[in-house]
Amino acid sequence: MKGKVEPNGGIGQPEDSLIQGGPFYEIQRVTRLIHPDRWDFLRRISFAIAVGWIPLLLITLLSKPEAVMSFLRDYRIHSRMLIAVPVLLLGQRSMESGFRTVVEHIRNAGLLADADLVREDTLMVGLRRLRDSVLPESIILLLVVAHTVLSFSMLVDATPWLATATATGLRLTPGGWYAALISASIFQFLFFLSLWKWLLWSIFAFKLSRMPLNLVPIHSDQHGGLGFLGLMANGFAPISFAATTVIGATWRHEILHHNAHLVNFKLPALALVVIIAVLALLPSVFFIPPLSALRRKGILEYSTLGQIQTTEFDEKWIAHREGRESQVLTAMESSTVIDFSTMYDRVKQLGPLPVDRNTLIPLALSVVIPILPTIFAEIPVAVVIKDLFDALRSF
Repeated sequence: MKGKVEPNGGIGQPEDSLIQGGPFYEIQRVTRLIHPDRWDFLRRISFAIAVGWIPLLLITLLSKPEAVMSFLRDYRIHSRMLIAVPVLLLGQRSMESGFRTVVEHIRNAGLLADADLVREDTLMVGLRRLRDSVLPESIILLLVVAHTVLSFSMLVDATPWLATATATGLRLTPGGWYAALISASIFQFLFFLSLWKWLLWSIFAFKLSRMPLNLVPIHSDQHGGLGFLGLMANGFAPISFAATTVIGATWRHEILHHNAHLVNFKLPALALVVIIAVLALLPSVFFIPPLSALRRKGILEYSTLGQIQTTEFDEKWIAHREGRESQVLTAMESSTVIDFSTMYDRVKQLGPLPVDRNTLIPLALSVVIPILPTIFAEIPVAVVIKDLFDALRSF
């Protein structure tokens, strides 16, 4: 792979990317929202806000000026358009950078033989074809439309700037119509598009896990040489952050305006954490079978070698030690046995899931940070901060 993410924010060649391509990307390129040699985050984020948030303010000012403060206080729309959407756009770079790093490391570390590198290239060709296909993004667009039609009533409530309660239901304001049809759709499309790109990476990880990898059971990363894959879990953090921000904003609104309590969202919060963990760790889970097999094989092989080595040591320094007891601790064989024991312990400590606790911290923060405004809606800030610091000290 010859394309690289440049330090100044530039991006590599599209043919080396799972992110830099597809109909939506091409539309941005043609309209000059994005250039092939850089991400243009400021321009794209500004455009998204100009389309999804500023019109809401202007429409409310013109059609229902008395509801402007209601709009400005509505954290739900701000969390969606001013936080979640920019995070999803910025997240494209972290996902892209992580993927390129993984592919380059696979080659640099010699994890694949030359013949299997050809298979990897073929795999990338197929994934790029999927990336550029019109069908997946068309399905995403249809899902967004279907979600809007089927869940229309759930997108609005009797908030002054959104809708007015009538005897027959809710009558949407012009701002409410725009929020439901345009603003919500922008977030949903970018969210599902990010999930699609993550699926492409997951497919790559699945196919890679089925290839004969040159793994070593005593590798210092305690994952046979695949410890670097844990870094990719952080590529899901922007998606997690965006989803938790939007969901948390809805829960916050329920607490502040509809007498809900945090305990009412205990099960949904648990489900959210489980779903995020499953999706983020899924690419790493694919490597559990080869790493488990590597550990079993390593234990057997190193146990056999250990048996030979310790038998020789026992024969020389235990069974026939007479007159040489004082030399046993300084003998070269003693050091060799000790060193081998360290290697054998490393084989036993080999983790089948190439993810470490430290690599999961950004993913955990992507859930904790955006949910804090929801918690603050019911629990004083000082109490939350104290409990958070106590939890961090015990982590």
